[in-house]
Amino acid sequence: MDDIIFKSEEINVREHEHVSKNTGNVMYEQYLLNDEDTKMMIKQILYPKGTITPWHTHDCAHGMYVLEGVLHTNLGDFDKGSFVWFKEGSKAFHGGKDEDVEVLFITNKEFNIHYI
Repeated sequence: MDDIIFKSEEINVREHEHVSKNTGNVMYEQYLLNDEDTKMMIKQILYPKGTITPWHTHDCAHGMYVLEGVLHTNLGDFDKGSFVWFKEGSKAFHGGKDEDVEVLFITNKEFNIHYI
């Protein structure tokens, strides 16, 4: 894989609308890395106010670094600068409850989701 560089002017998550085929939730996701070898992934996600994923699990572990707002999760609420790591197979929900929230989302291997 070649080195990957995104300059700040190339990162605008609001230009990348994503509608979940499973829930219909509208979010914004900009992929920064999707590694072909390890399948790990890094993307910036914006959850609009009131957008919270339903309870789910992943076969991968995943972390969220809060860039803006307050991330609402089953583990509590986390403000800007906080980092939350969900281990593989853990049951979780997360999103923006009372305000928009932007996170850097990181997985340790290929991403999938199983709604409970």
